[in-house]
Amino acid sequence: MIKVNILDSGILAGILEFDDEKYIFTYDEAFLKSKESTAISLTLPKQTKPFISKQLHPFFSGLLAEGSLKELQCKKLKIDENDDFTRLTATAKDDTIGTITIGEIV
Repeated sequence: MIKVNILDSGILAGILEFDDEKYIFTYDEAFLKSKESTAISLTLPKQTKPFISKQLHPFFSGLLAEGSLKELQCKKLKIDENDDFTRLTATAKDDTIGTITIGEIV
């Protein structure tokens, strides 16, 4: 199982895991308790229960490049175009739209 930190403005918001069958996003307990933090997405409201999906959650998919940029990234980074998790961890570390970035692998 591969796990990465999900950061909101540099603050740990949760953990995203992939086990070759499903994606699991779980909010960090301190992030949930913080009155200043908000959900990272309307489709991923703050809750203690993990979000489990057979496909990469649409919010995280939205951080990925599409079309010719996707092809270029995959070729340059030697990533399978169908491997969304690896693409996400390789390309969403610091230059994303919004405040959400992918932190280090845990």
